[in-house]
Amino acid sequence: MHPDQLPVPVEAVRALVDAQFPEWRGLPVRGVDSQGTVNAIFRVGDRLAARFPLRGGDVEATRRRLAAEADAARELAGRTRFPTPEPVALGGPGAGYPLPWSVQTWLPGVVATDDDPGTSLAFAHDLAEFVAGVRALDTRGRTFRGSGRGGELRSHDAWVATCLDRSEGLLDVAQLRRLWAVMRDLPRRAADVMAHGDLIPGNVLVSGGRLAGVLDVGDLGPADPALDLVSAWHLLEAGPRRALRDNLGCDDLEWQRGKAWAFVQAIGAVWYYVETNPAMSRMGRRTLARILADQSPA
Repeated sequence: MHPDQLPVPVEAVRALVDAQFPEWRGLPVRGVDSQGTVNAIFRVGDRLAARFPLRGGDVEATRRRLAAEADAARELAGRTRFPTPEPVALGGPGAGYPLPWSVQTWLPGVVATDDDPGTSLAFAHDLAEFVAGVRALDTRGRTFRGSGRGGELRSHDAWVATCLDRSEGLLDVAQLRRLWAVMRDLPRRAADVMAHGDLIPGNVLVSGGRLAGVLDVGDLGPADPALDLVSAWHLLEAGPRRALRDNLGCDDLEWQRGKAWAFVQAIGAVWYYVETNPAMSRMGRRTLARILADQSPA
């Protein structure tokens, strides 16, 4: 998926687990068929998941990032009624793999890419409850920092321009350019709140049309209150989407900014993963189709 992607063979994972965590030598190690784009995932026994960063990088910088992700997971664990992974350990380079890696608890369930909850009102209510629960966490004086989603929409102009250029022949680029010209100017008025930061189908577990758990919580942090509203467009059809909005009490501006953040994420997924991760590319297309189908001011 990435030009600097690292190979992570299961044999290397087995060797690393055995060498660095001998208490798990008797547990089977098996790869997980995941549509994720950041980590290669391996199950260790029935209760653990080992996560190996897919992209090359500096060892110490990666170690700091994984430690920060573990802190974020601890901060969220048990704060809503929906299960989230809990950190267990950090591993180091070895067996031909050059970076630190992490171990967390395994959550059972089916990801929303495989069990689509888009028409479920019950799921929409659950999702709204999760978003509200995360927003209620104390920022402890922290504010958004960095260049990712969650700050100012205009800071993504260069990225969106690249995506639009790369999307010629894949999408109606002229229409999407006009839409972004409006979205980028949506003003930011509300203070930062805590956000999950990446509520896409691959990070959401579903059971019986209900929210069963939420994965990939390492980006938890302060951000635009509209950021987690990307879930409305990534995950829900029109009726349940409206229910989520009503549950959260979103005003028009917050709702439109959430749509804009979903646009920023989706426009990149379509072209970047069109050959290497078709499921992610399809997710981007579906999200953009939902956005284009609903262009009312509210």
